[in-house]
This record gives sequence, structure tokens and C-alpha cells, in this order.
Amino acid sequence: MSERRTTLLEVRDVSKHFGGIYALNEASLVLESGEVHALIGPNGAGKTTLIHVLSGALPADAGQVIFDGNDLARRAMHERVALGLARSYQITNLFSRLKVLDNVTMAVQSRVRDWGSSFSFWKPFSLDSAIVDEAHDLLAQVSLTGLAGRRASQLSHGEQRCLEVALVLATKPKLLLLDEPMAGMGPEESVRMVELIEHLARRVTMLLVEHDMDAVFRLADRISVLVGGRVIASGEPAVIRADHEVRRAYLGDAE
Repeated sequence: MSERRTTLLEVRDVSKHFGGIYALNEASLVLESGEVHALIGPNGAGKTTLIHVLSGALPADAGQVIFDGNDLARRAMHERVALGLARSYQITNLFSRLKVLDNVTMAVQSRVRDWGSSFSFWKPFSLDSAIVDEAHDLLAQVSLTGLAGRRASQLSHGEQRCLEVALVLATKPKLLLLDEPMAGMGPEESVRMVELIEHLARRVTMLLVEHDMDAVFRLADRISVLVGGRVIASGEPAVIRADHEVRRAYLGDAE
């Protein structure tokens, strides 16, 4: 018997426009807990705009986003992270001058310490063994243990993307938004990222935006196709691959 899943995220008729241009036009989709859900579509389809709206970087002009039973309309980005919704970015965002381990310890520290009500923030995190131990565990999860003492700027592009995933995991997300995690990677680095996502899929729900179709069809439990700001199809990979409208609009039957 297959595992029963529950709805974790529901996007209901979300629209976002910039002047007279609609980046999202009544887009709707549903994510179930425990799945890797890929969002694909041509350039300009609105994929990154939707990620921005979900994370709180941009407000929706219309529609609703319901996450784990919470309406996110008036929730700031940090409140969404606290609820368990976290994201990565197309462009790596790290403290490049700090060591790899220090990047992760700072991320863990920001979650476990109450900055507003305690002076414990000023205690050096190097003296807090629980924080450092968790940081080491996160580095092990993304296969960066041997690079803990290097500066982040010394890592390869692929290693930096893995480090960024560790920072996001430090928030203990229920839903991980991955915005083109393989962008700019060579073949070997892409394989490594695919393997990392497969490993993480056992413990966290993901919404994956990615242009590498081989990776998408390997990783995704379900796929939604965004064209012109609207979701035109959503289903299992085999269903999406066979959908005539999807093939015509995006997968390129005419090529």
C-alpha cells in the first residue's frame, strides 16, 4: 500500500503583475507532504516569480497561498521560515570570507537562539558545542565535511551550491524551495547535486524549479508546467511527458 500524503502547500489562483505584464495569471498548484514536485516552463513563464511569492520576497496581487494550514498573505519572509518554508536562490548567497563551518554555524545559531530576548547571541558560537555539532552534521549531509576549514570563496561553484543547501537545511524546513540548483554547473557537479536532492527527498518536501529535464524526470514525483503565468498541467512525470499540450508548449515536439 502506498504512503498516504497530505496537502502541505496550496496555491490558489495567484496573480502577480508588473505594470501591464502578468508574470503570474491565476496560477494554482498543490504540493503534498513528502514529495519532490518540479515546476517547469519556458523562460519568462513566471517560475521564479512564483518562488518569490511563496517565500515572501514579493507580495501576490491576488489569490491565496496556504502553507501547512497557514494563510501566508500577511506573513513576512522570516515568519515563513519559522513556519518551515525555506528557499535557495539562483545566485549563491554565502559569507564568502568566512570558513565553510562558520557559515553553517551562523545559520544554526540564527535558528536556535532568541536574539530579541537574550544576550546569549553574544556568546561565541565556537563555544557552543551543540551548535557546532549540528553544523558538522549538516556539512556531512551535503558531503562537505572535508572542506569545513576552507573559506567559502575557495569552494567550486557546485560546492558553494551544496553549502547553500546546508544553510537552508539549518532552518529545519518542512518545505524546501530550490530555484535552479544546477544552474551554471558542469556535468559532474550536476550529478552530485541530483544525488544530494535524492538523499534529501527522504526527509523534506521540495518544490524544484529546474531547466535540466533529465534531472527533473529523474527526481520529481509530480510535475507542474507553468506557461504564460498559468499552470497548464500537473501530474506524474509519465503523464506530463505524454501530454500533447505540454509537448507543444514546452517540451518541443516541433524540434
